[in-house]
Amino acid sequence: MTDSHARTPPRIRTARVADAGPLGELDRAVWSPLHAVQPRPQPPYDPFFDSNHRPDDYLVAEAEDGRLAGYIRIVPPTRLACNAHVRQIQGLAVAEWARGAGVGRALLRAAFDEARRQGATRMTLRVLGHNTPARRLYEAEGFAVEGVLPGEFHLDGRYVDDVLMGRGLLGGR
Repeated sequence: MTDSHARTPPRIRTARVADAGPLGELDRAVWSPLHAVQPRPQPPYDPFFDSNHRPDDYLVAEAEDGRLAGYIRIVPPTRLACNAHVRQIQGLAVAEWARGAGVGRALLRAAFDEARRQGATRMTLRVLGHNTPARRLYEAEGFAVEGVLPGEFHLDGRYVDDVLMGRGLLGGR
């Protein structure tokens, strides 16, 4: 964020249908082989929201000026009743202009609160092994490595680990 926004925490809210365009633009702008397993999106672009990616699944960070600074998607990892107590992060993005201002951390913490509100007691995620900045953020927010799938993806001519991380949601942050 600009210096004037750096000290103002973003407003976190549930996504709305009207956010589809700006979220799609944000998603394409932050695409990187550091975190993406799909090729760079090319026009014509798929809709950001669809029957499997509903606005209610997303929390967005909104800057003071109304621009979307980032998003996080949290969903149940399966439809099974036996793991309905778990929410999984399936996407976290922060606009380039908003990086370093705590937007990612604010989104994670809001996701913890929302997951608790939904009755979850555990949060999981998957992150590429070479995505050191994301792994550091997740570890700082209480996630621990719970498994590694070595060489799970072949990206840009090399094999990359898929790192499974998780944390409890009871008793704090």
